[in-house]
Amino acid sequence: MKFKDMKYERPDIEAVKADTAALIERFEKATTYEEAREIMLEVEKLNAHVQTMFNLVTIRHSIDTRDEFYDKENDFVDEHEPELAEIGILWIKALLNSPFRKDFEEEYGKVAFINAEIRDRSFKPELVPLMQKENELSSQYDKLIASAQIPFKGEVYTLSQLSPFKTDVDDQIRLEAWQAEGKWYKDNQAELDRIFDELVKLRTESAKILGHDNFVPLGYDRMTRNCYDKKDVERFRAAVVKYLVPVAENIYRTRVERLGKSYPMSFADNALEFRSGNPRPAGDPEYILKQGDAFYDDLSPETSEFFRTMRENELLDVLSTEGKQAGGYCTGLMDYHVPFIFANFNGTQHDVEVVTHEAGHAFAYWMNRFRIPSETIWPGMESAEVHSMSMEFFGEYWAEGFFGDDAKKFLYSHLSSSIYFIPYGTMVDHFQHEVYEHPEMTPAERHGVWKKLLGIYMPWMKLDGEIPVYSEGEGWQRQIHIYRNPFYYIDYCLAQTVALEFWAMIQEDRAKAWEHYMAYTKQGGSEVFTDLLKNAGLESPFDEKTLREVCEKAKAYLDDFDLEGIA
Repeated sequence: MKFKDMKYERPDIEAVKADTAALIERFEKATTYEEAREIMLEVEKLNAHVQTMFNLVTIRHSIDTRDEFYDKENDFVDEHEPELAEIGILWIKALLNSPFRKDFEEEYGKVAFINAEIRDRSFKPELVPLMQKENELSSQYDKLIASAQIPFKGEVYTLSQLSPFKTDVDDQIRLEAWQAEGKWYKDNQAELDRIFDELVKLRTESAKILGHDNFVPLGYDRMTRNCYDKKDVERFRAAVVKYLVPVAENIYRTRVERLGKSYPMSFADNALEFRSGNPRPAGDPEYILKQGDAFYDDLSPETSEFFRTMRENELLDVLSTEGKQAGGYCTGLMDYHVPFIFANFNGTQHDVEVVTHEAGHAFAYWMNRFRIPSETIWPGMESAEVHSMSMEFFGEYWAEGFFGDDAKKFLYSHLSSSIYFIPYGTMVDHFQHEVYEHPEMTPAERHGVWKKLLGIYMPWMKLDGEIPVYSEGEGWQRQIHIYRNPFYYIDYCLAQTVALEFWAMIQEDRAKAWEHYMAYTKQGGSEVFTDLLKNAGLESPFDEKTLREVCEKAKAYLDDFDLEGIA
């Protein structure tokens, strides 16, 4: 079925609550596992339908935040999703206390119960009003970002539409684009500060209701961290500073020489990879998607069927349009057993990376779309990001199709950007720990923390006041995840480390690397992150040796890369 034909009907929340309560009552009275199992499947079907309706709202609201109908429905979801969490917890408690728990674990695995215990301890009914307010504030941020209208060179652009100018080969145009974007953030800084300050206070209040000193433990629970903790993350951050920051700094120093600049460079100059320009796709959006068809046809029978289904059923919305929410994501429509990709093409190499990154998520959903319970379709976010970031590296062998004459540029740029992304992403995580461990900080103090961390994780950035917002430690406000999904960002860094393992495998034997990828992906969310890796023959990013070795291999590759003929 095409996406446009998928019918939305607002769920009757009271009826859903009543139906769930009745199912729980029947479940608790079940006398056999078979009876309890059938009731569990009914709960699964009910939850899947409600989530499908909510996801249809999210997608259609994201596509056009100005649409009055879906704007109101989005408010409805923001208000009632936390209410359903309350009845959902009653179901979880019934499942955890079931005399048939061992039978469920034998048939469906233990991870669903591990995750259920985490959700159980992270919720109390008193949190519902706070969760509703959180949703409201997050939507305010989304709408503010989507509303941006930035005057530039006689035209008006959204933030996404301005992006190509931020990598323009002309130094002055590039600088002015960064300044124009920075001015918009500066003009809206009071509102951005207000929204985030309220979010920090709300999340801290929620954590204290649950008995925590600050939001960090609750933030980890909300991310369903089921096999590692804060100390593991701190060790990973330390390894990033020890091994990866020096490698990334070396890449930037090479770039300085290539561009004829001085070290450190401004944010605007650091956005340019080559003096002749950053790699650009060889065609328009439809061309890129057709190359996606060819790439996935060639990669495997499974990927071919998957991407053809996505295209035929219009399950991708990728054009950057006025009123569209920023960023990109993949979600699932469980009633139809299909994923959906939302993105903002802007004429940069990012467009191709969407076709591989978000499609990596979507393919993982596709391969596990019939799993029961449905929460094991996808694993935790750190595990899910392995699907996407690793798929980007498999896409490298189709570089000529996607980039034409810029293929060589892309191969260098993609690996180098993967390296220096990790310090940035790790900095985002470190920043959030500082913010939530010290919720009393003022907005100005938060900006000061970000500026200090820039010196640790990204010393190649010149902080000279040339570009408003960025050079003043306020650039974190463009990162959607910090507002909407606290503590999400380290997941990208852990996953990128594993993806670099895949990159190294691909250099040696692409077919064998794909076998490992499929072994990882086919598990869905049936195991915790570290076990998913072990089962697929992969190393853990929490082992310092893993990060050190991928850094060494990537550095050697980039040092030996033939850039002859590329200015």
